[in-house]
Amino acid sequence: MKIENTIAQMRKGILEFCVLSLISGKDLYTSEILETLKKGKMLVVEGTVYPLLTRLKNANLLQYRWEESTSGPPRKYYSITPDGEEFLSELKNVWKELNSAVKIITSKK
Repeated sequence: MKIENTIAQMRKGILEFCVLSLISGKDLYTSEILETLKKGKMLVVEGTVYPLLTRLKNANLLQYRWEESTSGPPRKYYSITPDGEEFLSELKNVWKELNSAVKIITSKK
């Protein structure tokens, strides 16, 4: 079994949580989301993020608006919806529980 496959699955599993967390802080467009994820060492590509954003929008967790740009075409800015905030809150709770459980299980005794 290749470690790369497991790492990729772990990243995919947490990506939704990370994207919602970023957008809950302020409205962002896709390039900003990708840049911030990469700075945080979440190695992702546009081909992963665009479908995720569409899925989150279709689930009414995100919404978007078009905004003119001074340096190119209009940009699609994403913002979190009230449903998205509630979903994110639940994800934060689950993350705390999972993180705690993993620490307990993986700690050396």
